[in-house]
Amino acid sequence: MMVEPFLGTWKLVSSENFEDYIKELGVRFAARNMARSVKPTVSISVNGDVVSIRTENSFKNTAISCKLGEEFEETTADNRQVKSIITLDSGSMIQVQKWLGKETTIKRQIVHGKMVVECTMNNIVSTRVYQKV
Repeated sequence: MMVEPFLGTWKLVSSENFEDYIKELGVRFAARNMARSVKPTVSISVNGDVVSIRTENSFKNTAISCKLGEEFEETTADNRQVKSIITLDSGSMIQVQKWLGKETTIKRQIVHGKMVVECTMNNIVSTRVYQKV
């Protein structure tokens, strides 16, 4: 399990196309407005074979814990009830969320010491870059 590079606390430093991505998810206008201004902190830890990802911001805190490769139920920050699965593939941590016949992929990778997160739904891609705190 090569989650080590992801471990620690990360602060959002740049975000591209996030509003279009969350609009594609179905997030309402008022919530999109709020989401645009928040700069989340993401903490990733591991305990045995359980990976935990905690996201904190002024809007809402979320936390998930799971075993890699095992599907789990998640309530997202925008209150979607999804089935999620997180896998590691070629140094990337890939999370797929499925709900109501829809699907989105969140791909996390470490590039030059930063965590680059690509959120994709349909043909919309948002890239968010986090720096270690």
